[in-house]
Amino acid sequence: MGEITVSAQDIDHLLHDPKGAYGAPYQRAYADLAVSHRGRPVAEIVPLLRAAADKALLGFTTADLTEQAQAISSGARYELRVRVTG
Repeated sequence: MGEITVSAQDIDHLLHDPKGAYGAPYQRAYADLAVSHRGRPVAEIVPLLRAAADKALLGFTTADLTEQAQAISSGARYELRVRVTG
């Protein structure tokens, strides 16, 4: 399970918010990769996740991205604990 802290004003960078102004939430990129890259090597998925995290301005660690890539590759569920700050 991963963990990330996001400010309340930037939560739309992580999760899709139809009322939000941010157009590239990480949740959408992760979901797309989960469909398109199941069974692919972890080393191929990590840079794609890094690019999505960078685009969404989220500070996932390499360990978090590797864990997410392993879940995508294997088709396993991935649980992310999100801490929202004021």
